This record gives sequence, structure tokens and C-alpha cells, in this order.
Amino acid sequence: MTIDRRTLLSAGAIVGFATVLPKQGAAQSGTSGALMRERATALTNTLDERQRAAALFAFDDRNRRAWNFMLGSRRAPGLALEQMTPAQKELALDLLSTGTSRSGLEKAMNIMLQQDILRDEWGKGSPDRNRERFSLQIYGTPSATGAWSWRWEGHHLSLTFTMKDDEIVSTTPSAFSSEPNTVPSGPHRGLVVLKEEEVLGRRLFQDLSGANRRGALVWSGSPGNIRSTRGGEGRIAAEAAGVPLGDLTQQQADMAARLIEVYTTDVLPGPLADRQARFLYRSDLSGVRFAWGGEDLDGSVYYRLTGPDLLIEFATLFNQPQHLHAVFHDTARNFGSHVI
Repeated sequence: MTIDRRTLLSAGAIVGFATVLPKQGAAQSGTSGALMRERATALTNTLDERQRAAALFAFDDRNRRAWNFMLGSRRAPGLALEQMTPAQKELALDLLSTGTSRSGLEKAMNIMLQQDILRDEWGKGSPDRNRERFSLQIYGTPSATGAWSWRWEGHHLSLTFTMKDDEIVSTTPSAFSSEPNTVPSGPHRGLVVLKEEEVLGRRLFQDLSGANRRGALVWSGSPGNIRSTRGGEGRIAAEAAGVPLGDLTQQQADMAARLIEVYTTDVLPGPLADRQARFLYRSDLSGVRFAWGGEDLDGSVYYRLTGPDLLIEFATLFNQPQHLHAVFHDTARNFGSHVI
């Protein structure tokens, strides 16, 4: 069953966000800076004075780099869906679809849906936690010349896109996280949000043996969370920890390459995915390191992939095996810092 997005975003809708896909010809037909600009402009043209004050920031505002996906029930800075009219919500989702593939949009929508699940079925957070507590932030003026950026952000989701002269120069930092990752009961029983991030990481470590396994096992236990939160990515990326992918068997290296794709290209529409792949694969991946954090008795695990321009982190939180945090940094291009 396909449900239009306006119905889906209404307070009474009890359906999975997986049914919400880009409008025909949106992400599938290709994404450009011009398309992002057009859709951002279409939305901003509908905002009243109060909404503009909430959504629009100067490009040099300190919040532009203050990304945060661990918000709990709080709103991120910006204009939240719950503060928009139905027509504005559709325009906001149109903009989101320019930065995500079909599967990336599905993943984002299901993370939004999880806020209702956490409130209604898990009793976590304040009573006003909901799927519309996700905000749009626009930095600078969407224009064909000069630099501007936008972010879609709420609990467990933070996506940042940066433009210069109508070219998309950065799609990171990017965080898709999840709780509960597999919904155990209720109307959404069986919904799995992050389908490969944990499974592939565990499988890769379990397949290692001998010196490679010892090289990958950097920590005897999980740190219990990721470490490359705001401002920490450079320090973490500089730590040469783990086993180089060049030391793995071909099957293991292929598994690692697939894991990298899950974070870096799967969630992006075709042209952006191709561009990101060119950045990452301009040199081979043999020097990328895979580091593992050990499996604690409560099931907590941690892994990291680091290499030139690449930092991926994954963690299950202590005593919360269904609470997953996962992030990707293109460390040379976060926030468009290589050209801006």
C-alpha cells in the first residue's frame, strides 16, 4: 500500500515510513546542486517571518558545524516538521529526497518513525517525542553562486549537504542510527532499520583468524559508543588502529568493501554516490584499517574503518543491544572544508 506523505505525517497515521518514497523523477533522475537549490528555495518562499527566523542561518553561523544526532526528545536547531504546514512538510521531504537514494530515504523515514515507537511502545523520552521532531536548517542563501548548506536533523539522524556554485561539494558528516533496530512487537513488529551495518561488521570480524584477528582486536571490550562526535573526527581518524584491508583474504576484503558502501554510497542518489565513490576509490582501499572493539557479555560491539578521507564508526550502546549508533565522515570534505 502506498500512502501519500501528507497522510503519513499526520498525527494519526499508523504505518511504516518505508512506504514513503521519492516522487517520480526526484532522486532517481539524478541530483544536482541546482535541484537542491530549487527545492530549498521553493520551501523558503513559503515560510512566514517566524518560520524564517527558525530555519535560516548565516553561512558562518556556529551551528553549521554543530551537527548532533544524539538529541533524545529535544528538537534540533531549525524549523521542525511539526512547525510546518502540510504543504511545507511535502516541500521539505522533496528537498530531503534530493540528498538520499530510495533506500536512504526509507532508512531516514524509519528512523523518524522510531520516535513514535520509542514513545508509545518503549516509554522512552518525553510525551511529545514524535516522528515530526526533525528539523531543517539552511545556512546561507540558496544561490547558483557562492556557498550555502542545509541539514536534516533529529534524534538518530543527521545529514549535511554543502554547495558551492551549484555544485554539491560535501555530503558529510552523515549519521543514521537506530533504536530499537529490530522492532520486537506492536504495529511495526519486524521492522529492521539498519539492515547491514551490524551484521556485516560482525561477520567480517568473525571471519578473521590468526594475526589478522589479533590485529583487528584493538580493544578488549566495546567503548559503548562512537567517539567521532562533533569535532572529534580528525583525532579519531588519525589513530592508525586495526588490520589493513590489504592483509585480508579476497573474500574478507570484498566484505569490507561492501560494508564501506553501506555507509558511503548506498544512501545517496546515483550521481552523488558515484562522486563519493570516486573520492574514496581514487587510491585502492588496501590501506584502510578495520578495528574491532570486542564483544562484551551484554552483546555490545564496536568497530571502526579508517583510511585516507574515510572514517566510519559503529557501536551498540552498553546493555542496549538494539541501540545502534553509526556515522560516516569524509574527513577531507566534511562541511565542504576542502573548497570553502
